[in-house]
Amino acid sequence: MIKVEHLVKKYGDRYAVNDISFEVRKGEIVGFLGPNGAGKSTTLNILTGYLSSTSGKAMVDGLDILEYPMEVKKKIGFLPEQPPLYLDMTVREYLNFIYDLRKCTLNRREHINEIIRVVKLDGTENRMIKNLSKGYRQRAGIAGAIVGNPEVIIFDEPTNGLDPRQIIDIRNLIKELGKDHTVILSTHILSEVKTICDRILIISEGKIVADQLTGNIDSELRGNRRISVRIDGPSDKVLAELKKLHGVLYANIGAQYTDGSATFLIESKNDMDIRKPMFHMLAKNSWPILLLEFPGANIEDVFISVVDETEHEHEQKGGNKKQ
Repeated sequence: MIKVEHLVKKYGDRYAVNDISFEVRKGEIVGFLGPNGAGKSTTLNILTGYLSSTSGKAMVDGLDILEYPMEVKKKIGFLPEQPPLYLDMTVREYLNFIYDLRKCTLNRREHINEIIRVVKLDGTENRMIKNLSKGYRQRAGIAGAIVGNPEVIIFDEPTNGLDPRQIIDIRNLIKELGKDHTVILSTHILSEVKTICDRILIISEGKIVADQLTGNIDSELRGNRRISVRIDGPSDKVLAELKKLHGVLYANIGAQYTDGSATFLIESKNDMDIRKPMFHMLAKNSWPILLLEFPGANIEDVFISVVDETEHEHEQKGGNKKQ
């Protein structure tokens, strides 16, 4: 549905996007992650036709965005971080305005009523947008994005500033929309991506540095194995001995218990299994293991790992002029 090939966007001699390529298949919900200044918003603005690229191609349903801008825009619904709402309109007036703006040909009344039902704006359609809560304003923005039933919906930080209950509601709504649409979700909330998305793209310094199915995201963690072990013994001495084990990169106390035991979080090199040497060390000191678990990588680990690796490579090369 979306295909990006060798996309570049330069501002003078500075790269906002530097030769990125990726595809989003029809019906996928893809999370688009990256630190500030990584090129996320630039990429989304190119995909939605707000910016032109310096070189490369961006296509939606086989249509080049630069060659067929109007046709492509009809296929995309876009919710920017700050939804472009008209606060002195009612929800229904706003949706009718977007309907005319997009030159929609679907049955007006049926289509708008269906959007109100899907986005769960029932009971608010005749209220002025300025009188709605932030959560309902966000729903109104999503409603505007899906007028015309676009095949692709792009969300930029859709839950920013919402309270926990509103965040859950918007997440559920995005998952529901993902059943009938191709969705790209740009967000800083990493747990949100793992909850909603089928696949994760991470961009750093204008380049794609990770592309992985959400279910396989642990495999993207560069070079570490993690274990959690509860040990009955003097925590300070146990920690000191754990840190001495060959292959251990990191060890710390996670929790301490009234029975004198403690949970230790340990990270080792990927090719090192520290269980046997750890067992022998603990047995020698008469410190029994009460529980051993493998928590695995989480999305925060993956994000930090791949971004840090990119920044490290950048420093090793002596820096460049990307942003």
